[in-house]
Amino acid sequence: MTDTPQYFDVFNGDADGICALIQLRNSEPRDSTLVTGVKRDIALLKQVAGRRGDEITVLDISMDKNKDDLARLLENDCSVFYVDHHFPGEIPTHSRLNSLINEAPDTCTSILVNGHLKGQFSLWAIVGAFGDNLKKSAQALAAQEDISADDIDLLEKLGIYINYNGYGSDLSDLHFTPEALYRKLVSYSNPLDFIRGTEESDNRDFQKLENGYLQDMAAAEKIAPTHASAQSAVFTLPNEKWARRVSGVYSNDLANQNPDRAHAVLTEKANGNYLVSVRAPINNKIGAVDLCRQFPTGGGRAAAAGINDLPAESLTAFIEALEIAYAK
Repeated sequence: MTDTPQYFDVFNGDADGICALIQLRNSEPRDSTLVTGVKRDIALLKQVAGRRGDEITVLDISMDKNKDDLARLLENDCSVFYVDHHFPGEIPTHSRLNSLINEAPDTCTSILVNGHLKGQFSLWAIVGAFGDNLKKSAQALAAQEDISADDIDLLEKLGIYINYNGYGSDLSDLHFTPEALYRKLVSYSNPLDFIRGTEESDNRDFQKLENGYLQDMAAAEKIAPTHASAQSAVFTLPNEKWARRVSGVYSNDLANQNPDRAHAVLTEKANGNYLVSVRAPINNKIGAVDLCRQFPTGGGRAAAAGINDLPAESLTAFIEALEIAYAK
């Protein structure tokens, strides 16, 4: 007697990862084991043991950061469906690997899944794209749908709030764990039904995300830059839960307000180092991942990247590298 193969859904805990999986599981429901974490927790495949015949879906986490465990799972005769838009490194050729990888700066995992599903649940792709700060791509998708400007605004808010919820040093920083938030959302084929609250609890959940976002953003907006020039600016946030939660979405907000300037938001860590979020200029969405990969624990994509643990003694070198990367 052989063990029954298992399903695993491995996904980034941000808006893009969550919304990508919502689309897939609305299209093909599965009783799967969920593997996720905070936004920066991307080495997730190490949590999957993987036995012969297991089927593993991987969404919105760098293949390069998971290459050893991906190789292990394929060697164990697992089947892997891998969708992502971050730097992948060398993509292995294997009969059990089905990969959909695209590093273009105007796409994200939710958009890639939307194409794979031929637009079955495109409103969730719009939410994911807005969450990843791909406003033009999200608006282009929304233009193909019969929805009002007010509804598009609601989808944008939901994307931002889901993304905001994923940031923190650990799960205790978050309003909802990514797994819990995914479970609340996946029962809706239309995200507008969740926002409007077909159940009273759903509306309370949306309001909890919105209130937390508005409060944390108000605190962040009081912070003055520690460095500012025509081509880049750096903001340093304190070692507080609200600061860890807001770091990514605040980076996006700064980028949208100043589309010709690169931005870095640094959040102080308990060990004296910094968590770094970098956004390339909206009008020149290149170079963020190349910059961050100059430092250990750095990674991401062309338009948005980060460093998980920038040593304090490397701060000056980082600011200089940021300036050089986006020199006019």
